[in-house]
Amino acid sequence: MKTYTVLHRVLHWIFAVVMLVLFTTGFLRMYWMSKTVISDAVNKNLEIKNLNLDKQSLRTIVHSVQDPMFEWHVYAAYIITFAFIARIIYMIVKGIRFPNPFLKTTTAKEKLQGFIYLGFYVLIAVQIITGSILKFEIGSESLGNLAETTHKLAVYWMPIFVILHFAGIAISENTNRKGITSKMIGGDSE
Repeated sequence: MKTYTVLHRVLHWIFAVVMLVLFTTGFLRMYWMSKTVISDAVNKNLEIKNLNLDKQSLRTIVHSVQDPMFEWHVYAAYIITFAFIARIIYMIVKGIRFPNPFLKTTTAKEKLQGFIYLGFYVLIAVQIITGSILKFEIGSESLGNLAETTHKLAVYWMPIFVILHFAGIAISENTNRKGITSKMIGGDSE
């Protein structure tokens, strides 16, 4: 049975909490608090409607609603960037902590698990890169548009990964790796 060091567990839970913040703030900005939703809400108010706000005034209102919430997204992005770098360094120093899907000796189940985690790390790296392009306005407008489109895909892949992760935990707890959850929460009791 694998043992999980304090650093491994701390990085795991930083990822879990920060990804929840990133997903929630990204989802809100894309859907429930999008420019369109806020603009429509403002325009439906009869008192405001009589003011005949121009697009710039409406944009100012939208940003005054979105910006405080979205600052959390940016702060969480900085945290996950540093946690990601720390996790990669940790994996290099301690050795890979999930099955290597490219080894011939790896079982089919372990290959699937390895590819899921490898995909997770690739997608996190893509999110960090595309988020940086957007935040720091790196490159051309077309690169920015591509980065924005790619970055927004996390609203779809992140819940899929979480579901796969919990399914894997349930399978492990009910087969050959009983106690993995308690070890990830509290460490080894041995």
